[in-house]
Amino acid sequence: MYLMILKSIIVEDEANSREILKNYLIKYCPSVEIVGEASNIDEGLALIRHNDLDLVFLDVEMPFGNAFDLLDKVGTINFETIFVTAYNQYALDALNAHASYYLMKPISIDELIKAVDYVADIKEKENLLANQVLVTKTQFVEGKITIPQQDGFEVLDIADILYCKADDNYTEIYLSNNKKKLVSKTLKYFEDMLKNSSFARVHKSYLVNVNHVTKYKKGKGGSVLLSNGKEVMVSASKKSELLSFYK
Repeated sequence: MYLMILKSIIVEDEANSREILKNYLIKYCPSVEIVGEASNIDEGLALIRHNDLDLVFLDVEMPFGNAFDLLDKVGTINFETIFVTAYNQYALDALNAHASYYLMKPISIDELIKAVDYVADIKEKENLLANQVLVTKTQFVEGKITIPQQDGFEVLDIADILYCKADDNYTEIYLSNNKKKLVSKTLKYFEDMLKNSSFARVHKSYLVNVNHVTKYKKGKGGSVLLSNGKEVMVSASKKSELLSFYK
């Protein structure tokens, strides 16, 4: 059976914590190849720049900076990130920084395995799609939805919707004819309404029609290019869901 190997580093200022994580990975996550360790963001940055990495295990709080400072210094990111921290107040920041997973200390072995499997799944799908023309598993869907208007409602062809964007308690719907509709419903409302169609929630603010995706770009979380030229960021936590739409 083919095993996806993830070239990885550990960036953690506490030697004992590095050793525990390394031993867990060696014992329970055979797909992880640890190619380096760092005790601060400068050492971490050097390792990242000198290795072609798939995965970085990153402590949040370190001397002379934190995980977010390191990611800012890296610039273009083509690896996945698993945050490891004792401070749960960083969870939202981690998601906004496109972390693939967020592990709390003391590390749960089950959660660690789940995190590594999640990253491996993403990398396998990315590798399979790397040299292919994107072809969705589903074809253009037929159907219509109604959106409320002050004087009644309007009927839209689902296939004409490029993407939906959250705007507080409103949603902006962008259509293939370059028109935009503002609707007094949340993005979650449309996510539920379109769940049986070819739409993927790729970000807390975006729901995209995968049939209008023309290109996928790797990155922090990655991004997709739509048929109208719009580039939409993809959250790392949503990347696997998006890639599952493709053959």
